[in-house]
Amino acid sequence: MKTATITAAKAQFRALIDQVRHGETILIVDRGQPVARLESVLTEGIDDSEGRLVRLERAGLIRRGITPPPLILTEEPPETEDQASILRALLAEREESRRSFGIARLLFRCW
Repeated sequence: MKTATITAAKAQFRALIDQVRHGETILIVDRGQPVARLESVLTEGIDDSEGRLVRLERAGLIRRGITPPPLILTEEPPETEDQASILRALLAEREESRRSFGIARLLFRCW
């Protein structure tokens, strides 16, 4: 989002309107405090997510991926039991890891 002071907005109003027509949003500030926002009413209520992504990419704020997202991000999470607990699962995994590490350490000492 671009910003402009009231003085600059009055002096360059036509240029700011042209920027707004092309999808830009302008924040008008007075002594550093936001007082108004210029945004297009043409795209109000329209799902313009693709156009928004293009504008953000053009501004260098995002970079879209060229490969599809990993499957783990697109599929639904598995159903869990009623009494399932992430904390219990984490503690059990940690305990199992400690036991296997202790066995490996004992085997290493025997050599």
